Amino acid sequence: MKLNVKAFALTCGLIWGLGLLFITWWIILFEGSTYQVSFIGRVYRGYNISFIGSLFGLLWGFFDGLIGGAIFAWLYNFLSNKLKTK
Repeated sequence: MKLNVKAFALTCGLIWGLGLLFITWWIILFEGSTYQVSFIGRVYRGYNISFIGSLFGLLWGFFDGLIGGAIFAWLYNFLSNKLKTK
């Protein structure tokens, strides 16, 4: 079975970006905005625990998930073709 690279990449991008957005909002809901740079903020420039920071996280997470998902799907398809028994 082959993976559709575009569909898998888009799905990974949406899940990672929206997941980071909602987790940030969850933290803001219970702990409030801190504007402190977290571990993720060291990787994703502009991200912090705030509303604007969550939007930066959404963008960075989407593109990070998109690229990671595309690489994963391509590598899966490549290896499944190489290892296929005839």
